Formats: sequence, C-alpha cells, structure tokens
Amino acid sequence: MKITVVGLGKIGLPLAAQFAGKGHSVTGVDVNPRVVELVNAGTEPFPGEAELDVRLKQAVADGTLTATTEYAEAIPGADYVVVVVPLFVDGDGVPDFGWMDSATRDIAANLTAGTTVIYETTLPVGTSRTRWKPALEQGSGLVEGTDFWVVFSPERVLTGRVFADLRKYPKLIGGLDATGAAKAREFYEAALDFDERPDLPRPNGVWDLGSAEAAELAKLAETTYRDVNIGLANQFARFAAQHGIDVLQVIDASNSQPYSHIHRPGIAVGGHCIPVYPRLYLWNAPDATVVRAAREANAAMPAYAVDLLAEAYGDLSGARVVVLGAAYRGGVKETAFSGVFPTVEALRGRGAEVFVHDPLYDDDELAALGFAAYHLGEPVDAAILQADHADYRQIGPADLPGVRALVDGRAVTDAARWDGVARRVIGVA
Repeated sequence: MKITVVGLGKIGLPLAAQFAGKGHSVTGVDVNPRVVELVNAGTEPFPGEAELDVRLKQAVADGTLTATTEYAEAIPGADYVVVVVPLFVDGDGVPDFGWMDSATRDIAANLTAGTTVIYETTLPVGTSRTRWKPALEQGSGLVEGTDFWVVFSPERVLTGRVFADLRKYPKLIGGLDATGAAKAREFYEAALDFDERPDLPRPNGVWDLGSAEAAELAKLAETTYRDVNIGLANQFARFAAQHGIDVLQVIDASNSQPYSHIHRPGIAVGGHCIPVYPRLYLWNAPDATVVRAAREANAAMPAYAVDLLAEAYGDLSGARVVVLGAAYRGGVKETAFSGVFPTVEALRGRGAEVFVHDPLYDDDELAALGFAAYHLGEPVDAAILQADHADYRQIGPADLPGVRALVDGRAVTDAARWDGVARRVIGVA
C-alpha cells in the first residue's frame, strides 16, 4: 500500500515507522524542514520513544519511509492518508482547529480519487462528518463516499511506549459509511500487529464502532473517564486530609473488590490528553456537570498543594522554594499542561522566590519555559514535588540543604528519608 502520514510528531512518526516496517511504502509530511531532514537521515527528531531509533533507521535504509514538506509529493495516488496533526484548546475550552484546517486544505488540494483519509487526532464528536468531509470535498472537487472516504480512528497510545500500545489496544474505527469503514479495517489489519488479549470481550484487533461519531466519542469517553476519576480521587484526598485519614490506604482497600477502580490523587493532571479532551467533550455537551466539576477540581490541585506547603512552612514570602519536576509526568520530557506552571504561579503569588528542577531539562530549557533553574545541593527553604521522576524517589534533605518543608504531590518520596522536615503528601494525613 502507498501510505501518507501527515504530521511527524511524537505519534505520527512512530506510526509511519510502524507502517513502513510492515513493508508498505510510506511518505511522511511535516511542516518543519528540520524534522524532515532528520527523518530522511534516519535520525529520530525527539528522544525517549522506545524502539523508534532502530525502526526508523531500518525503514529509511530499506527505502520504505521518506519524508517531505510538500503535500504535492505525498498525497496524489496515496491509498491511505493518516492525519496526526495537533488540535489545541484555549483556556475557555474552545478548540483551535487552525493547524488541522490548514493540513486538510493542503490534503484536499492534492487529493486524488481512491484515497481513504483517516483522522487520528482526537476530535469533538461530529467533526469528521461536518468539518473534514465538506472541506475535503470543496478543496478537491471530489465526492466523499464515491471518490474518496473519510474515517476516524483515534490514537490510543502514550509517548514513550507507542509501539507496545499499538499492539496492546484494539484499533477503533468509524467511517462515514460502511465502505470507508471496510477500507480502514483492511488498512489497519495490514499495517498493525495485535497482542493476544483474553481479557477482552472480543478478540483484539480492529473494532468497527459503526460510525465516525461513535469512534470520536469513544476516545473522548475513555480519557474523560480518567479525568473524572482523578477529580473524585482528589476530592476524597482533600476530605481525608481534613479528617486524619490516609486516602491512599482507603483507595487500595476500595479497589480490592472488582467494582471499584479509583485512581490516585495528585498535584496536577497534565499532558496533551486528560486535561484537554474533557474540554472537547464539554464543547459539544455544556450540560455535562460531572465532567465540568471534575475538571475544576483537578485544576485547583496545584493551589491546594501550595496551601499545604504554607501550612507546613509558614509565610512563604521571600522563601526560596523549589518545584521538583517541570514535566507533566515522570520520565517524559514534555510540559504540555504541566502542573509546574500553576504551581509556580501560585508560589509567586505568595511572594516566594521560585526555582524549578528537572533531570530531563537543562538550565537554558528551563529558562525558555520562564523558570529559574535549581541544582540539587543548593540552599533552599521548601520544596514541592510536582513530577514523579524516578530520580525523586530517592531524594532527601541532603539534596536540598536547609529545606524545612516538603509537599510530595505524587506520593513517591520515602518518609524515612525526611526525618526532621515537615513533610506533607497529598491524600495522606
């Protein structure tokens, strides 16, 4: 098959390497010339994705994967076009389709008959049918359902483990008609491998949900569920702390039977997915009060962590405070919607002198994010642990000379190491 992948980011490039590794002819399109240059040299443009380095080098060496900035080189004659271009959400929860609109216009201008266009970027329900179909028809002069087909198939992977997740989870598809869905099934069955999953209600593989809208909602539902669950856990944590209860112990106890799946509380919910996709759902469902309340509860947690620090330390005005972790989660060099930003803002609002440490970022990178870099061993008065990097599991007062108070926002530090320091853990009284 001749396949085009539009967007060679942290999801798109591994997808392109996966498809090429199955022997298909893959062309990747990206607006960044440097990314295209690196891909064509067989060099991964970003670190940290397991297996990508080897798979990319092999695909480029085999001639099954090339990259370009030109849609005119990649779209005409393609059997399948897979779109993995970012969609952003503003502070009010309004989707910004700018990049996706631009990519869709360029696809349409070069689209030829016989192509199936598959969108994998998470979307509000109805977008494939009401936005992408008319845009592609208008820009190409072709008719969807006759000359080309539009399908939605959400990506369900996490950066750092994309290839493992592609094998592990069913590939959900939803077409605008049955023909498009059949073409998508044929494509993914030829482009992916699937692990045996006896725990699933039906065999692992390609699951057709019957419509693009159902597939769009499935992705929003699975991610919104996590945000709502974490919001509930965070409210449990705040209540438990007021009553001298260890909520982590309570959660473990509750989850010991099969009907309870309470997530862990924490200082923040970050990343491209969990804090964003509930807003895409709310955009179409403004009366979803449970979802809105959970989003508000989770957004309030960084300020709550700073409140805990002030209770443990006292007046933070003039105090040297380090936030441990710029990344939104441990082991991933990514700051999208990271809790570091509201945490630093809340500390500055208290008059603290704020520094940030992260083992994955150098001083210049932290400065570019608007932070003063901290180095372990420098004097500090207090600390908030924001990201659960493995390095922080062994950290102690010796690494933070002078520290008087610590708020562990991820419940990863060892209490035995913090003797003599006022240590607070979210959810632990």
